[in-house]
Amino acid sequence: MRKTFVFAMFGANRNMKAVIQRVKHAAVTVDGVCVGKIGEGYMILVGVQDGDTDADAELLARKTANLRVFTDENDKMNRSVLNIGGEVLAISQFTLCADVKKGNRPSFTDAAAPTEAQRLYELFCSALLKNGVKKVEQGVFGAHMEVDLLNNGPVTILYDTEIWRGK
Repeated sequence: MRKTFVFAMFGANRNMKAVIQRVKHAAVTVDGVCVGKIGEGYMILVGVQDGDTDADAELLARKTANLRVFTDENDKMNRSVLNIGGEVLAISQFTLCADVKKGNRPSFTDAAAPTEAQRLYELFCSALLKNGVKKVEQGVFGAHMEVDLLNNGPVTILYDTEIWRGK
């Protein structure tokens, strides 16, 4: 009975996702025009699934802003993007919601509807600013984008709001 309740409450594997890459710099171009550019910080791919909420977007932003993967004076990953005065380039990425269980072609039926996905993506970006990130650049939601970045490390972290549910 409890499993049924949790399933009905949260859906099946419905959770906001982010791929966070520590970068020296990053930029996004649409139709040959640079629409977002940052220096040192994070390039983040953000996937919104059906059933995600404002709370997911705000939690993901808070956890991202406080993620400590920049090195300190002892070469330990102990500093956040806030500590270094870093910047963020956030790119909407519905393909993070791909279901690849069957066949060779991914299904995107778990991705949120475009209007809701855009709303939550933009909420995530504004929540990063509210959490102290000094600069948040964005791609163009739904556009074909070209992303250029210089990985630093490389350091890549996968976030999924499902891991914090129930805490």
